[in-house]
Amino acid sequence: VAKLCVCDLLVAQCDVNCCCDPDCSAADFSLFTTCSVPIVTGDSHLCSQKAAIYSLDVEANPPERIFKVIDQVNPSVFCIHTTNYKQALSFSSPEMPTSENFDQLLKQFGSASFSAEPDGWNTNTGAQSLSDANETYRYEYGVPIQTVDAFLRLPSPVVSSWCSDANPAGFLVNQATKCIRSVSVEKCGNIQAVSMLFYTNSSILAVPKSSQMVNITVQSIVVQSLNGTRTLLNGSDVLRLPMILDELCINIVLGVSYHITYTDTGEIIEAAASFVLGAINKEALSIQQSFEISFTQVDTKPVPLSGNPGYIVGLPVRAGFRPQGYPFPVEILLAALNTNKYSQLTILQSTSNQDCLAVQGARTPILFGYNMISGCKLRITAAMKCQPLTQTLLDLLKGQSFPEYVASFGNSQAQDVLDWVPITHLHTSEQRIYNTFQSSCQIPVSLEIEVKWTKYGSLVNPQARIVNVTATITTTTLKQLPSGRERTIPVTSSVVFTDISSPAEPGYKAWPTINAKLPFDFFFPFV
Repeated sequence: VAKLCVCDLLVAQCDVNCCCDPDCSAADFSLFTTCSVPIVTGDSHLCSQKAAIYSLDVEANPPERIFKVIDQVNPSVFCIHTTNYKQALSFSSPEMPTSENFDQLLKQFGSASFSAEPDGWNTNTGAQSLSDANETYRYEYGVPIQTVDAFLRLPSPVVSSWCSDANPAGFLVNQATKCIRSVSVEKCGNIQAVSMLFYTNSSILAVPKSSQMVNITVQSIVVQSLNGTRTLLNGSDVLRLPMILDELCINIVLGVSYHITYTDTGEIIEAAASFVLGAINKEALSIQQSFEISFTQVDTKPVPLSGNPGYIVGLPVRAGFRPQGYPFPVEILLAALNTNKYSQLTILQSTSNQDCLAVQGARTPILFGYNMISGCKLRITAAMKCQPLTQTLLDLLKGQSFPEYVASFGNSQAQDVLDWVPITHLHTSEQRIYNTFQSSCQIPVSLEIEVKWTKYGSLVNPQARIVNVTATITTTTLKQLPSGRERTIPVTSSVVFTDISSPAEPGYKAWPTINAKLPFDFFFPFV
């Protein structure tokens, strides 16, 4: 920094008030009134760097320049610790795909993951090794699941529909893929990807970079015939390898479903695989394979997710209620009633006969993003009592046990209390009056649920997050009907989803979650 001078504009001449100009003499400095550039630094993004400080001592006779070099600390939250990636200091034009280099580029970058790190990424290998020795490894969300030889494979289509075995399974990332695999009866015994052994012979590392291994056990085997009929085998402890039998190749893997059990510390403790095996004849040139992976935390009951993390349109809104004695324990127990098997927010289900008393107990889940309306007709007679009728209608509208909380994300866990939004209950009254009872009777006739949600995170991949849920019960007044008369009243349930996302401010690529903004050129030369 002592050699840098941004105000040195004249060649071999002293620039006025440029205190860092090497062409200026002590006599020139004595005539300066100020230093136009009082501080010179290198890269302002560095966390710690040298800074050259220039000032004038006007009390001296004659006035003289004062120069010193200090260590400057960057107070910004975002700073660069070491500029050891030399390729980032200059811009290199990316290689454009052509007919000649396309295959080479596809091989290098075509898989779901690849490494672009240069060989000399780490400049201080000793410090890095010491840091690794003291670090406790664990799996985090999205980290590829490591095995003894590489990583757990979850084949998937890349450029075309053909299977690529280079796709790693990410921790806690539920995936389901389908792809096409080229096969032939003559070579079926030599194709690794259609054998059970290919998916079970490599043990999973319990945590990254550890020597503790978890074997993949076979949970079940289903055999599919040529006409599509499936049969579950009783014994799943024997590997069934592909073999040729009567001009057929049997025991070919058509589907694999992994199930991983993990702890809250990010350690994998169990791994199981379920297989679907099939057969092909000589006419078959390819097969479609399906692959799936799911995760369950140990000592917890698996609950179907509705997104990861944000809600996916068309999947049920997850709900639950608070147990007695809260906050001990602090977990929100999920509702698991007969009418709400998978802890979902539900409304009245419409039927063809539209008789309210006949549809009691029939519920349908509320699907995220779908505005819904359902209803029925209630036939009221003069013999009906007010209080039992009111309770019957409440049970009809709200179900056996209306939940108290809704999950803000599609993957919110029960133990994460702050991830659950309480349902706000409101009551309104209609002006309509039905002459039924001698004394007025307030009965509920509609339930309106409004779900407010917002787009959370990056604009490139926004996640749907529920921020508010309001349930409004509307009542109406009934008065007495003459004996023998009947009246039919409509009872309705409705759900409305409202997007309350704020528009992104100009210049931002995402909604900021902290009160800080990166400099526009922070990631130069990368976008």
